[in-house]
Amino acid sequence: MRKNNQYYIRKTHRWLGVIIGIQFIFWTISGLYFSWTDIDEIHGDHFLEPVEETAKLGKFDIPDSLLVGELALRLIDGKPYLWVNNSLLFNTDNGQLKQGVTKDEAERIARKYVKDDFQIVSSSLITEVGAHHEYRGRPLPAWAVKFDNSEELTAYISQRDGSFQRVRHQSWRWFDFLWMFHTMDYQGRDDFNNLLLRAFSLFGLFTVASGFTLFFMTTKKKRKRNLKPKY
Repeated sequence: MRKNNQYYIRKTHRWLGVIIGIQFIFWTISGLYFSWTDIDEIHGDHFLEPVEETAKLGKFDIPDSLLVGELALRLIDGKPYLWVNNSLLFNTDNGQLKQGVTKDEAERIARKYVKDDFQIVSSSLITEVGAHHEYRGRPLPAWAVKFDNSEELTAYISQRDGSFQRVRHQSWRWFDFLWMFHTMDYQGRDDFNNLLLRAFSLFGLFTVASGFTLFFMTTKKKRKRNLKPKY
C-alpha cells in the first residue's frame, strides 16, 4: 500500500512529540512554580530589615594624582568612606586608603541588614565562582555570611567596598534551578536567546502545526466516508 501524506505527517508529529515532550513538561512545571511564588520572597525581602543611615562628611581632599570618574559613599561601622572609581576605598576622617572590609566588619554589615531572628553561624571569603554559583555576576571577592535558618540563608558582602549585595536561600535556589530548565541555558542560566531554546520553540510550533494538519485531514477524510452512498 502506498504511504500517503497523512502517514508522514502523523509520523513527524509523533516523533516531534517525543523529542520535545520532556522539555514541555519542564516548561510547564517551572511556569507553575513561577506563577505560584511571590517574587519578593524569592528575592529574600522577608529576611531583611529596612536600613536607613546618615553620615556627616568632613573635609576630605582626594589626592591630586587620582583622576576621579565615579564617586560613591559607603558606611562601614557607621563611619563614612568614599568608594572611588569602583576600586579605591578612602576613610573620609583621615584620608587613609582602606584595603577592603574584614570578616568581623562584613558580619556586622550583614547583621545590620538581616533580621535579628537569625544568628550568624559562619563566614567565608570567596574569590571566584562558577557559572552556576548563586552569587554569579556580582563583585568579587565577597564575604559569604551564613545564618542559622531552615532555608540556609546566606548574605553576601563585597569585600572591597563593604556594600551589601544580596541574600540567597533555598526557595531562590529552587527558582534558579527551574529557571535553568525554563530558559534552556544550561551553561550560565541567564541567556534567554540561546540557540537551543530557539530550536525547541520552533519544534513546538511544528508539532502544533502538524497536529492541526492531522486534525483537518482526518476530519475531511471522515466527512468523505460519511457522504459515500450506502448499499
